[in-house]
Amino acid sequence: MIYLTRRETFNAAHRLFRPEYTDEKNFEIFGKCSNPNWHGHNYTLYVTVKGELNPQTGMVINLKMLSRIIKEKIIEKVDHKNLNTEVDFMQGKMASTEMICIAIWDELERPIREMGAQLHCIRVEETENNFVEFFG
Repeated sequence: MIYLTRRETFNAAHRLFRPEYTDEKNFEIFGKCSNPNWHGHNYTLYVTVKGELNPQTGMVINLKMLSRIIKEKIIEKVDHKNLNTEVDFMQGKMASTEMICIAIWDELERPIREMGAQLHCIRVEETENNFVEFFG
């Protein structure tokens, strides 16, 4: 089994909050991430796929095709956007890094499988100190 990882970056704004809570209660639970005027991050996304080598190509998956899928399904939708209000696959979800990671998995799992590989891990780095990994 071979594992292959593609790295992409994007910049996006978000807010952690529950609309039914007051601003004070949101701040108590989510801290400065509940800022009513949003805040942003320079995210790093790692998409790891796995599979057997194709004996004719020597590859698990064509990297150009993987990059295209990630850009079309994720990066073009999230880069320089508000994750809470502008991203279709985040609608109705808390915009925590955990939920972002799971939502990205949900968007990429099928197209990667259709290319003959398996999605192994989605890693989203929100800051240099905080990241989330999801293995499905």
